[in-house]
Amino acid sequence: MAPSHEPVGQPVELRTARLLLRQWRDDDRDPFAAMNADPAVMEYFPAALDRATSDAMLDRLRAGLADRGWGLWAVEVLDGGELAGFVGLAPVGDDLPPAPGVEVGWRLAQEHWGRGYAAEAATRVLRYAFEDLALPEVVSFTTVRNARSRRVMEKIGLAHDPARDFDHPRTVGWSGQRHVLYAVARGAWLAPTGARTCSPG
Repeated sequence: MAPSHEPVGQPVELRTARLLLRQWRDDDRDPFAAMNADPAVMEYFPAALDRATSDAMLDRLRAGLADRGWGLWAVEVLDGGELAGFVGLAPVGDDLPPAPGVEVGWRLAQEHWGRGYAAEAATRVLRYAFEDLALPEVVSFTTVRNARSRRVMEKIGLAHDPARDFDHPRTVGWSGQRHVLYAVARGAWLAPTGARTCSPG
């Protein structure tokens, strides 16, 4: 369950060796829209996003960060400053079977694939979730066929829980409606090595 909060205004920023996780800016709109319109990036979603829908999503992500202090952060590559996509935490929607809970998620532009950015940033996000927010559990879910995201989930320490797989209620009629759920409890994630690092790769 997400911790209670008051509006904070200034969101937390997180860093790794190669990435800055920060609040969204207006100059992120063009690269964000290009990513959301890319059929390869959106392969495992019901549809790509048009510009108006992408802009509305950015506004929601920015408001969520301002409200909670944490959320789905814009991911900026420190060497060059370009927007790579987003990685972060989101409260699970009340209409979804995993609710209540908090999900770790990501979406990166195709030109930033294959560099380990998703796992690097998501590992830092999990450290924040468990060490700073003291969340009891973090989940992640995707359509069954999304092997790339499932590999990232496994790499960052989440495990598939088949008993919690579900049909996504917002995608009725879509061939990818069946979703797999991965999860990790706070104790299990912290237990092997204590505080984990966010090394590249």
